Amino acid sequence: MPREAQVVRKTKETDIRLTLRLEGEGEGRISTSVGFFDHMLTLFSRHGFFDLTVTAKGDTDVDFHHVVEDVGICLGEAFRKSLGSLTGITRYAHASIPMIEALAHVTVDISARPHLVFRCPLK
Repeated sequence: MPREAQVVRKTKETDIRLTLRLEGEGEGRISTSVGFFDHMLTLFSRHGFFDLTVTAKGDTDVDFHHVVEDVGICLGEAFRKSLGSLTGITRYAHASIPMIEALAHVTVDISARPHLVFRCPLK
């Protein structure tokens, strides 16, 4: 049985449709109207070797943050749904990845308790 999920989220600010297939080929079909976010989600899919389709519309004339937040909520829900009971999942993982002029450090705990720490000092 393929591990995949579809999530739809509609609010006053956004309309999001997201499909995640964990056993994919790293194909991203992303359209959020936020160029850099599209780029990052495409790379996330490619380097994660999962297929991700995102169509997001929102009040980007006001700000991008509603689209970014709601896509994040949908993405978390899609991972939760597609992973099911978490049987056979390695709970903890970490990686440091250099890419061009950036170095990203990521630690993941798949425990069904959402939490985000984001530190991005720009120099």
